[in-house]
Amino acid sequence: MSRFARTTFSTSAARLEQLPGAGACEVAFAGRSNAGKSSTINALTGIGRLAFVSKQPGRTQLINLFEVAPGRRLVDLPGYGYAKVAKDIKREWGALLETYLQTRRQLVGLVVIMDIRHPLTDLDRRLIDWIAPRRLPLHLVLSKADKLTRQQQSGVLREVEQAVAPLADLPVTVQTLSNLRRLGIDTLEQTVARWLQLPGAAIDRGAPEEKPRREGSRAGAKVP
Repeated sequence: MSRFARTTFSTSAARLEQLPGAGACEVAFAGRSNAGKSSTINALTGIGRLAFVSKQPGRTQLINLFEVAPGRRLVDLPGYGYAKVAKDIKREWGALLETYLQTRRQLVGLVVIMDIRHPLTDLDRRLIDWIAPRRLPLHLVLSKADKLTRQQQSGVLREVEQAVAPLADLPVTVQTLSNLRRLGIDTLEQTVARWLQLPGAAIDRGAPEEKPRREGSRAGAKVP
């Protein structure tokens, strides 16, 4: 059973001061409004409607927290980049995201969900720039991998790895993911569990790499 199978909704916040205080660690999920961010959280936990999935992009307007275990949380950040959202709301979301990523002490790692067909947009790069000074672990997930052939997936993966290689000492990993086919879920689970220091995560850290590769993902672009 997944380490995240007992994850429950905790709270929502429109401002940072509404978030729980110290004594916990958080892994945040960010991405464009149509990249499959909430669907990825649901796939990771195996709980179908834990994170709200709307047919209309841009509906996640709050910071949503989910309790994995006491003091261990997943954070669903507001999606960004949806054209039909009003400009004033976009500015509010951007300020909220930037402040959370740059100042939230409980944050121990960031997962960025990107559509494999449109990776590293200007907004994705801006998000990475916001968190880069903190030198926190960054995991780039190329979602909707089932939309491409395996050869195409490998090509995009290499391109993204090369693009993030100049990020100096920022620890970056990259993988492909298909929520539909559940390819790459194990790799994502191992990464997030290690960051949250969940039971058994130390074993996964030393596990061989063959299994994640067969699932259509691979560790890459780890910057010293």
